[in-house]
Amino acid sequence: MALCRGLSLLAIHIALLASLCSAADLFVYFDFEVSYITASPLGVPQQVIAINGKFPGPTINVTTNNNVVVNVRNKLDESLLIHWSGIQQRRSSWQDGLLGTNCPIPPKWNWTYQFQVKDQVGSFFYFPSLHFQRASGGFGGFIINNRAIIPIPFDTPDGDITILIGDWYTRNHTALRKTLDAGKGLGMPDGVLINGKGPYQYNTTLVPDGIDYETIEVHPGKTYRIRVHNVGISTSLNFRIQNHNLLLAETEGSYTVQQNYTSLDIHVGQSYSFLVTMDQNASTDYYIVASARFVNESQWKRVTGVAILHYTNSKGKARGPLPEGPNDEFDKTFSMNQARSIRWNVSASGARPNPQGSFRYGSINVTEVYVLRNKPPEMIDGKRRATLSGISFVNPSTPIRLADWFKVKGAYKLDFPTKPVTGPPRMETSVINGTYRGFMEVILQNNDTKMHAYHMSGYAFFVVGMDYGEWTDNSRGTYNKWDGIARTTTQARRHLCSNRNYW
Repeated sequence: MALCRGLSLLAIHIALLASLCSAADLFVYFDFEVSYITASPLGVPQQVIAINGKFPGPTINVTTNNNVVVNVRNKLDESLLIHWSGIQQRRSSWQDGLLGTNCPIPPKWNWTYQFQVKDQVGSFFYFPSLHFQRASGGFGGFIINNRAIIPIPFDTPDGDITILIGDWYTRNHTALRKTLDAGKGLGMPDGVLINGKGPYQYNTTLVPDGIDYETIEVHPGKTYRIRVHNVGISTSLNFRIQNHNLLLAETEGSYTVQQNYTSLDIHVGQSYSFLVTMDQNASTDYYIVASARFVNESQWKRVTGVAILHYTNSKGKARGPLPEGPNDEFDKTFSMNQARSIRWNVSASGARPNPQGSFRYGSINVTEVYVLRNKPPEMIDGKRRATLSGISFVNPSTPIRLADWFKVKGAYKLDFPTKPVTGPPRMETSVINGTYRGFMEVILQNNDTKMHAYHMSGYAFFVVGMDYGEWTDNSRGTYNKWDGIARTTTQARRHLCSNRNYW
């Protein structure tokens, strides 16, 4: 039995959701027409996914407790779902835009998402979650502002800037998907885009003529909130602005202890807010750089995103070499120490007037513990497949959320193991059986040779520990139980990353 043929069934639940919303909570409306257009971000004409004819798509800008209504018209030649990455779905999990919670939107159909951005602030983004479409675009920023009565923990910036960075291939997503389905790797990307545009020609050998690049205009002496999102598919990027300090202020909905960075590693799916003061002289423009991490720098030099920071009184173009990133492109310790240094500002108000720190996760009684181990892709039934704790997930014909609601038997199994299984890997629609209102400790054990990013859709978790080697019960003695950051996406590179998750 597959319920995806009857999308109208979900209208019942949407009506119930609307009835739960306060009449005082504002409704904000957006129309998305998702289609293909031709663009040349790296100088080669290719098919990309646009929203309302734009690549990247428009930024959604709303305020805490708004009810967001997005009507999506699918003009692609394949099914579509839009995922609101980092947006916490409170009693609206079927609006999350993932195959496990939503039926796909068929070609030439439209679907209206409706959810409340309840008790949440910060910097997020959206993207298409099916068929590897994210590799062809369809993404954009998503900002949730504080209500006026709730102060932000810094002076009001003079402007707000969204920057989308990510690796990019000149092959479209269908070609890339075929490569993956054949059990092959994607290889080195063709470039890194900044706001959907290719690199500024800082080097005539590495960057050809005629590439359109991003220019961000600023006023001298002003301070801007710059929201940076890694919307790529596989590459960790180091972000920096020439001669400017990046004062970290927020990540994925949590205000941080404010500290300066000259550059910061931003892994796939992660979002950060920086306060950047335009305090340099305007003798020239300045480089904005997003360069690949944990790769051979000499081979990947051409895979570097470069945009321009232009002061309104600038006297000339940016010139000279790009600002240096981390000294060792393979230095995992540098990246891990950066991640460890990001702390929660427990004295700041969040989306509500009570201080964030009044909720002490360190005193939580954990109800379940899961050790999740990933390994390099393994052969299962003649195909290379990714596994987690020995299981390669199989999408059911009926989304799990719907199967649960309508009690569809056999659609999934509530038997995901608490520890990695022994024996050969297997394919299953295996689901973690969590406890409602329980608290879960999840250990992400990366036994691959590559960086992995983990995202929890619709929820956030506290990052309480990160280290090398195998996790043991003794590792709990190293946990940060006071100001570990709450976020929706974390990284693990050949080392332990243990997260205590709040469900």
